[in-house]
Amino acid sequence: MGHRNIVLIFTASTGGGHNLAAQSLQKNLSRRGYDVRIVDTFKASSKILNKMITGGYEKMVGMTPKLYDLLYRKFDKMTAFQRGIFHVGTALISPEIMSLILDDSPVLLISTHPFVTNVLGRLKGMKAFHIPLLSIVTDYKFHGVYRSQNVNAYVVGSAYTKADMIERGIDPAIIYPYGIPVREEFEEKKGSSCSTDRTCGTVLLMGGSLGDKHMSVAFEALLQTEVPIHLLAVCGKNEAMAEKLSAAPWQTLRKNPKTTAEVFGYVEQISDFMSRSDIIVTKPGGLTTTEAILRGIPMLIPYTYPGQEESNAEFLEESGMGLRVQDISELPGVVDHLIKHRGIVEEMADNMNTAAQDYAPEKVTALCEKLIADYLAETSENSGQ
Repeated sequence: MGHRNIVLIFTASTGGGHNLAAQSLQKNLSRRGYDVRIVDTFKASSKILNKMITGGYEKMVGMTPKLYDLLYRKFDKMTAFQRGIFHVGTALISPEIMSLILDDSPVLLISTHPFVTNVLGRLKGMKAFHIPLLSIVTDYKFHGVYRSQNVNAYVVGSAYTKADMIERGIDPAIIYPYGIPVREEFEEKKGSSCSTDRTCGTVLLMGGSLGDKHMSVAFEALLQTEVPIHLLAVCGKNEAMAEKLSAAPWQTLRKNPKTTAEVFGYVEQISDFMSRSDIIVTKPGGLTTTEAILRGIPMLIPYTYPGQEESNAEFLEESGMGLRVQDISELPGVVDHLIKHRGIVEEMADNMNTAAQDYAPEKVTALCEKLIADYLAETSENSGQ
C-alpha cells in the first residue's frame, strides 16, 4: 500500500454515538493496514467552540429541550441565516482541519458528525482539497446539516433512512444502507436469547452516554409491575446515578415480591446484557438503536432527547421494533402486557432480526477502500499528465 494509507476520521463529543462509530471504523480499517487517526474536531480546533458546542449541547438538551428541538428543526431547513452560521463555524474550524489534512496527506476523510460533514463539504467545495469524503449518518432520519454536494458517499442505518434521503433529493447512487457502525462485540449476528420463564421477564434499563435524569424515575416505575421481572439497570459512566439506584431500597419498593434488581455502572460487554434481556427501556440514540436491532431486543422508549432521538423513536415504531411510552408512569402496565403476551415481543424481535440482516460492516470497509482506490488512481493519472 505504500505510504499513502492515512485515513482521518472526524468526530465530536456531543453524545457517545459519534465517537463509538469512529472507533468502530478505526478498528476495521486498521486491520486492512490503514493508519487511521481519529480527530475530536471541536476539541482540536477551538477550546471556545468545543465548550460552546459539546457543553452547550449537553446543557440545552438537559435544561431547555424545547429550545434544542426548535433549533434542530430550524437547521434542518438550512435557510440563509443558518448557512451564515455555518460560514462562521467553518471559518473557526477550518484552519486546524486544513493543517491536519495538509500535514497528514490522507487518502480518505470520514465524518461521523453532521456539523463536521457540513464544514468538510464546504472546504471541499472551496477546492481546499480533493480527497474523498465519506459521511456516516448516525441517526435513522436524515438531517439537513448532513447535506453537501461534495460528499462522495453516505453510509446510513437502514433502507428507511435511504428512502428519506432520496425523498429529500439526495442521489440514491451515493447512499449505502450498510448500518451505523457500532462496537465490535455486536458484529457477530445473533438475536436475543430471551428468558425461557414465561411468567417472568428480564428488563434492561439504560440511560444513554450522557446519563439521564429520568432513569431513576423509570427504575422505580419498573418495580411496580404486577408480573415478576428481573431488572438490570446499567448507568454507564454516570456514577452518581449508579450510586443513587444502588442505594434505592428496591426490595421495599417492588410490587411483586419475586421481582429482583441489579444495578451496574459502566460495563464492557453491553452486548451480553442485551442478549440476556427480553426488553430494553432506554433513550433511542442512533448507536443504541442499532445495537438493540442487532441483538433483537425490542425497545420501550419512555424518554428521548428532542430532535434526532424523536426521529429514531418514530422509525422504531413505524418499523414495528419499538414502542413509545408517553408517560413513565405507564411503564409497569406496558411491561406487564408484553410479558403476558409474549407473541408481541417475539414479533418485534423478529422485525429486528430481519432488519439486522442488512448490517454489513465489511461492506463499509470495502466502500472505504473503493473510494481510496478511485482517488489514488485519479491522482496518479493527473500527476502523469
